[in-house]
Parts: sequence; structure tokens; C-alpha cells
Amino acid sequence: MGWPNGRLVVVQSDTELFAIIADEKERQNTTLQLIASENFASREVLAATGSVLTNKYSEGYPGKRYYGGNSVIDRAEDLARRRACELFGAEHANVQPHSGANANLAAYLAVLEPGDTVLGMRLDQGGHLTHGSPVNASGRLFNFVSYGVSESDERIDFEALADLAEKHRPKMIVAGATAYSRVIEPEPLRKIADSVGALLLFDAAHIAGLVAGGAHPNPVPFSDIVTFTTHKTLRGPRGGCIVCRQGLAQAIDKAVFPGLQGGPLEHVIAAKAVAFHEAMQPEFKQYSAQIVSNARALAGALAAQGFRIVSGGTDNHLMLVDLRSFDPDLTGRSAQEALDKAGITLNRNQIPGDPRSPFVTSGLRIGTAATTTTGMREPEMIEIAELVRRVLADPGDELVRAAVREEVAALCSKFVPYP
Repeated sequence: MGWPNGRLVVVQSDTELFAIIADEKERQNTTLQLIASENFASREVLAATGSVLTNKYSEGYPGKRYYGGNSVIDRAEDLARRRACELFGAEHANVQPHSGANANLAAYLAVLEPGDTVLGMRLDQGGHLTHGSPVNASGRLFNFVSYGVSESDERIDFEALADLAEKHRPKMIVAGATAYSRVIEPEPLRKIADSVGALLLFDAAHIAGLVAGGAHPNPVPFSDIVTFTTHKTLRGPRGGCIVCRQGLAQAIDKAVFPGLQGGPLEHVIAAKAVAFHEAMQPEFKQYSAQIVSNARALAGALAAQGFRIVSGGTDNHLMLVDLRSFDPDLTGRSAQEALDKAGITLNRNQIPGDPRSPFVTSGLRIGTAATTTTGMREPEMIEIAELVRRVLADPGDELVRAAVREEVAALCSKFVPYP
């Protein structure tokens, strides 16, 4: 780069880096993206994320910045906040968290003191690292007591949760999950929280788009705080958001900045505003419903191929697959690696009561948000299940993997996210 005559001019393109980006675009266009936490953002979301707003430093909040020159930025962030409140029926929104993990930690810091007792879903039961895992800041700062699913139906055991709440009298109950395929009803959680005088935080990171599209119940009216990510089913940029009751607004804002983060990523905040706008459109409801229909079709097809689906099915965008019914010796790690070589991208995941470690696992987590974005429907889900079966019937067979990869590319050529 150079600045002849005071103007920035690119004198030599970074061909090495942009070749890598082109390769990643090719990978996304030609392989199946079945990771439950991923999606394809729209061109407008990408444009906002790559806009000149990346150049502006804006510590603070609209009208209360620590730098000058923020009159335009304030309008963009206010727009994102208003749209978030409108979309979810919330009283206050903070759109600055860089991620869902940051949103959760900020929410904890806003209303808890170190050592306070909190109920959260255990990681191997479907919860998230930030729901009290001992290797995460949440588990190190607060006294998390874990709840989980029942052995009989692999769904959240609300009776056991209520007993834990009565025994431990937590300051907060954290709801939500990262690997749980059923609807989480917020009303019974509210009743349990009220019975012990606890706050209720609902982590809607995975299902925010399903909530926005009306495919899942809205936790906002029942919760003190709701956190979520703006990618995943909401199909926006990578980032987090917090919505809450007005009485907690000041505490939440102070916890995000200056409590946890410095300058906000205003280009990403602008892209969040775009995503909220897109989620308000009538067709987003159809999209959300189709995500669930596709997930149910894929889960049913995999079950027909001999795979056990945890809890017997799905109500949302993901499913957990227990590989042991298909092949007792097949691990999630080896299955993930074999499928990746065949052009099918997903992730290994522990299942409830998994005897294997989180690095190895006995299961897979599969999601349908990204494939639904490309236009795939139920017939393609059945085809995908057959492709998965063929690879995992003999994970080491290179010829099978190569043949499946060609079929995957042919399928994806009909549903290209970024032509």
C-alpha cells in the first residue's frame, strides 16, 4: 500500500490471503454445511460487516461516547437496539457483545457476585461451556449446580430441576442449550425461579432465529434476561446480544462496557441491524418453519438408516446422533473426520451419559439451518442421510469417500449459497 498525493492506494494486492478466502468460499459452495451453529449470512449482512464502520472507535453508548465523531455511528447502533427490542418484544437491548459467551458473562457480572449459586445445564447433557463448566470463567467465578435430562426420555427433567432449586436456593437459573433438540418451554422455568426467588436467564443462542420466526416460544416475556447470538438460526453476523427488563438495563450496559469489553465492533453491530430487519420479514417465518421440517426429515431418515437419535427426534434445528447403535466402535471423532473428507461438515458431540471424552465422543451434532438457507428441503435431507450412511458404513474406504464427495458437489451445485 502507499499514500501518493495523500490518498490511500493499493499498489500490491494481497493475493495470498484473498486466495485463501476464495478457497473458503469454494468450500462453502461445494460441500454440505451441517454444523448446527453455522449459517450463510446474506449479501447485505456481509456488506455491512465489511463496511467503513470498521474504522470508527466508539467506546460507550449512543449519546455517551468517549470519542468524538460518533453521530452517524450512534444512529446505526440505536437502529440495531430498536430492531432487537421490536423483534423479540423486549424492553431493552444491548447489541455490543462480541459473542454469545461474552453476552452470558456480562449478564452474570451484571446481577451476580462471585461465589453466587446458579443452576445451569451440564455440558454433557446439552448445555454450554458458559453454563458453569469448570474450565470456563462461569464455573470458576460462580457456584454452578448442574441439572440435566432424564435417563428415560433424554429431555430436561423439570422435577429434578425444581428439587435442585429448592435445595440450593440459587440466585439465578440459566436455561437454554447448545446440544438439545427439544423445545424448552420458558413458563415452567419461570415458575421454578419464582418459587425460590431466583432470576431467570434464558440463553437463546441456538434458537433465536426460531423464536424470531415464530417456530419456538418466545422466552422474553418470562425471563429477566435473554442472551443470544446473531449468527446460527438468526442468520446474521457472528456476534452476541442481550435483551432484558428495563429495570436491569443500566446494570447490563455497565457490565458489557466498561465491565467486560472495550470498543464495540460497530460494523458488526450494523450487520446485526440488517439481520434483525431480515428476520422481521414474512418469509423469515417460512424459513424458520422449514428449518424444523428439514431437521425432522433428516432425523427420521438417519433413524431409518440405523442411527439412534437422542430423545427420539427433534423440535428445532439440530439433532444428536448416537453412533453406537450403528457401529459400537465408531466414535464421533472418527465419523466427523471421515465425513469431512467426503464433503460433509458437522461436529462430534457428547451424548447424555457418554462414556467417551468430549474430544472423542460417541455422537454427532447435526443442524439444518445452513442447508435450509440454500433452499434444500425434505427430499435433500433424505439424500443427505443416505450419503452419511454410506461413508460411516466404512469410514476408512477412500473410494467411497471420493464417490460421496462427488455426489455432494453435484447436490450442492443446485443450491449454491454464494454464486
